[in-house]
Amino acid sequence: MKPPKSSLYQGFSYAISGIVSTIKSELHFKIHVLAALLAVSAGIFLQIETHEWLWITLSIAIVMVAELLNTSIESLSNIVSPDYHPLIKKTKDAAAGAVLIAALFALICGLIIFIPHLTEVF
Repeated sequence: MKPPKSSLYQGFSYAISGIVSTIKSELHFKIHVLAALLAVSAGIFLQIETHEWLWITLSIAIVMVAELLNTSIESLSNIVSPDYHPLIKKTKDAAAGAVLIAALFALICGLIIFIPHLTEVF
């Protein structure tokens, strides 16, 4: 028997539920949300240009997507293999590595964009 088809509304509801659940349960996601809020606040304060906003929003999106995927991979891995397994470790480490690369990309973009603006202000 096939599961019932989800409506568009249900699909969005599931997605929002996944994001809210991740915010509530994952410390690193909370840290990334805080960093995103700081970047947006700094962008507003420093009146960055449209093309700079594109890089900031892209950076935020990439980090959030990577963290959500990392969380889903870790959760699924814990169900598949609750005990230690070297391949599960490799999977989790790779997912965490993806988040690290995304966060470093965001940091570099932020530095490239904000340092010139900050030197003008100070």
